[in-house]
Amino acid sequence: MIDLKTKIHDRYSIEFKMGFVARRKLPESDFSVYTWIFVPSSLDINKFSYSKSHFYRDVKSNIRLITPRFLLRDIAQQGSEPLSRLSAAMNAYASNPCLSSFREYEHQMKLFAAIIKSSLRDESSHILSRNKSSEIKDLSQQFARNTKTVFESFHRLRAIINAPTVKPEGYKVYAFTDEFICDTMVRNCMKLLELFESGIPAPEEVLMLKELIATINEYRRDKEMPFVKDENREENKKYFFRQSMLKKYVEGILYLRADKKKDGVVAEQLLFSVSAGLAMIFATLVAWAFQRHFGNLTWPLFIALIISYMLKDRIKELMRYYFAHKVGSRFFDNKASIRYKDISLGWLKEGVDFISESKVPERVMDERRQGTAIEMEESMQDEHIMLYRKSVHINRKMLDEITVHRLDGVNDIMRLNIHSFLWDMDNPTVPSRVLDRNGRLSTVELEKVYYINIVMECSHDDTTDIKHFRIELDRDGIREIKEI
Repeated sequence: MIDLKTKIHDRYSIEFKMGFVARRKLPESDFSVYTWIFVPSSLDINKFSYSKSHFYRDVKSNIRLITPRFLLRDIAQQGSEPLSRLSAAMNAYASNPCLSSFREYEHQMKLFAAIIKSSLRDESSHILSRNKSSEIKDLSQQFARNTKTVFESFHRLRAIINAPTVKPEGYKVYAFTDEFICDTMVRNCMKLLELFESGIPAPEEVLMLKELIATINEYRRDKEMPFVKDENREENKKYFFRQSMLKKYVEGILYLRADKKKDGVVAEQLLFSVSAGLAMIFATLVAWAFQRHFGNLTWPLFIALIISYMLKDRIKELMRYYFAHKVGSRFFDNKASIRYKDISLGWLKEGVDFISESKVPERVMDERRQGTAIEMEESMQDEHIMLYRKSVHINRKMLDEITVHRLDGVNDIMRLNIHSFLWDMDNPTVPSRVLDRNGRLSTVELEKVYYINIVMECSHDDTTDIKHFRIELDRDGIREIKEI
């Protein structure tokens, strides 16, 4: 299964989060994602102005493990798996503070924080997606109670490492993780408070959430942890930078190595060698034929050798171009081995090319025609089409060996920066003169927007799913992304 989510990351970037979920009963799983990007020709994005290197400069991709999934209520239960494993690792480290026990303790601490973040995010998102106010209230009460229970359970574990055998770096691991968890809890409580302030009357639930936030903030003050304060710009700047560092520190446990290198190098060089050989055969045949007809050291032979040499180079370059095109269509631009430490979990390949509309499958063009902004758009607008291909292979056996927690697969978090698409855009607003209600001339600012359509075809096993996203943007950046 491929779980695809998209959102606006910032003014100039779109984020596509692709979760490649490997089946547990299969030793290996293969996935493919074909992405067609339809760009209006007026933006001058084509194979001459926008090369492969430009595209890969604008695409940033991070490969990470899918966080082990646990419900918040399950973590809150006494003796839950995440808390039990964390407690065991802390006891082992405190009893025998060697390098291996410290690494396992740090690993479990970071993994626990990542699990908490994921469960809080999923729980709050689930509540925000509900429609009935009674259901929202009940779920919010459970959220507040379970979050408080996890908060207290985690802090009771501090006593385990409060031992003379634990070195300062051991305390720092706990302190960093503690600060990250506190901030994550407050952020998710704030999301629910915003929901209630938008119009749902829930005094009891609001009080529970505010009391929980006050409890966490009081704990943070006691431990001298930074957090957001009203109108304290300098402190808030330090807080935000620190949280960014903590996020990298904690979630770094999930990120995988995927060092890219060019794909199809051996095949490409073999085909280039063949082209050179064919060109040499042509030159040799010409020289042999003229020498046999005119003899040695004659002017016709001399001229023939010069012409054959010139044509040999042209034939070689033409053959190289032909083979390069064939290699490009059959192979990918880059490939990367997906690794967790020294363990290979699979591989990833990617390639991008501009293609003509005739090479786009009809099912994709049918999807592209859906949701046009105006009726004449399909017949009037000329577009350039980019095809971005991605193939992923996951070894299920290796995935199961890297941690005791159950892992579903890997996430590929891809961000596409559209800043290069903005160069040839007009101003975001254009003035237009109109008559107002009183019959007087006035000026109205008309918004000048452009649309980029992205159609993604995700395939795994025998299932194929097509997604269509329509991006509205102007010269100031991305305005909206909508799934058709």
